Amino acid sequence: MHRRTSRLRAALAGAAATVLVAVGLTALPAVTASAAPSIGQWYVITSAHSGMAMQIAGGSTATGAELVQQPRTNATSQQFRLVDSGGGYYRLQARHSNQVLDVYGWDAADGATIAQYTDLNGTNQQWSITEQSDGTYSFVNRFSGKALDLWNFSTTAGSRISQYTPNGLAVQRWILNPVTTTALTNPIRSNGADPWIEFWDGYYYLSTTTWDSTVIMRRATTLAGLKTATDTVVWDDSGVASRCCSHWAPEFHRINGTWYLMYTSGNSQTNLDGQKLRVLRSTSSTPMGPYEFMGTPLPNQWNIDGSYLELNGSLYLLWSEWVGSNQSIRIASMSNPWTVSGNHYTISQPSYSWETVGARVNEAPAILQRNGRTFMTFSASSCNTPDYKLGLLELTGSNPLQAASWTKKSTPVFQQGNGVYGPAHNGFFSSPDGTEQWLVYHGNTSSSQGCGSTRQTRVQKISWNADGTPNFGTPVSSGVTLTPPSGE
Repeated sequence: MHRRTSRLRAALAGAAATVLVAVGLTALPAVTASAAPSIGQWYVITSAHSGMAMQIAGGSTATGAELVQQPRTNATSQQFRLVDSGGGYYRLQARHSNQVLDVYGWDAADGATIAQYTDLNGTNQQWSITEQSDGTYSFVNRFSGKALDLWNFSTTAGSRISQYTPNGLAVQRWILNPVTTTALTNPIRSNGADPWIEFWDGYYYLSTTTWDSTVIMRRATTLAGLKTATDTVVWDDSGVASRCCSHWAPEFHRINGTWYLMYTSGNSQTNLDGQKLRVLRSTSSTPMGPYEFMGTPLPNQWNIDGSYLELNGSLYLLWSEWVGSNQSIRIASMSNPWTVSGNHYTISQPSYSWETVGARVNEAPAILQRNGRTFMTFSASSCNTPDYKLGLLELTGSNPLQAASWTKKSTPVFQQGNGVYGPAHNGFFSSPDGTEQWLVYHGNTSSSQGCGSTRQTRVQKISWNADGTPNFGTPVSSGVTLTPPSGE
């Protein structure tokens, strides 16, 4: 809790009030009047004093995370909507966490902490909203009778927003800026093969195959926003002969609090015999890097489409490699995210007819974990065919290094439909509030398209069967409006 002396606060308020009396309300900053607040509309709420936005500190989803001010970014941790409590009172719900603003610890004092908390509809979570003559709004808590207040008149990013006796000053006046939302429809990116998405700290991050020397990434506060977000080059191997070319299948994973990015690249734009996995480590707290090169986990063989399995405190590398005539899923233990420390084992090879259309292929493993169960999707058959599709393995034994510990479903779990062909090479990501799992994959719009730049990034929500296995359904048609992930 933050409890500080109110002597400076009171002195500043008194001085400001004196100035207002002397020069009138024109001494306050000019603001643009906001529209009357609407139930259910998401708003970024900015201070009439500093111009900065209310935000849950650090984009945290933890109960008790404090309310602060930050420059406006429209991140979901800066978006709030009104929930009607009746009697002229409302809760302010944070979009990224679904929690509401709360006078923390039922503290009625000036300077008490304002934080997010589970929505209990308590009076310390209820606020009256009063429009001021200039179109701004004040928020007064039902329990404490105190107004939301930018503490000590701060204009510094990260400063706390607290409560204080209502005084009508600019530090207690707020502008409601409606957030315009774009409908979520597929595709969310053209030329978007081998996609990977993660939601982190108020943003969705997306990376896809480039085929050149670079790894690219874009981010947006909404899933639909990825459609128009700008690509940023987060890594460039031009000039490094051994890994200069043909970059594909980037994945980024947060392991023990650090972001790692793994991709496939080789030494030629035309001859793919030199393709190998590469691993980067972020030197910042975000998936955007900057990154440093850490190593090539499997330097002595052809290997592609790497991913990680974290299980019972151990880390494993997953990849695809030719074993005889079969392109197969392989696994090995790791001592760190760029170093293989044990023998290599084959855990899945194409054995069903639906895995052998055009070529005998199992590739692009991706892990999905829920309720203590571990599933692995993989892409089967040739990507040059419309029959490229997803299969499913489940870890049913105790040792993930043994093929006998993995049970393969005898039928594909995701395949062409609704005008989408070759839907595969997928990843998984969570909704902002963590309650939903989503599928990201690529697909073509014609049966004659294959492994090139025609593949589009597409998304859809995962449902769950009664036996606890994932149900990916059928690819959703292009242009169909999807309900955004929970917590947006």
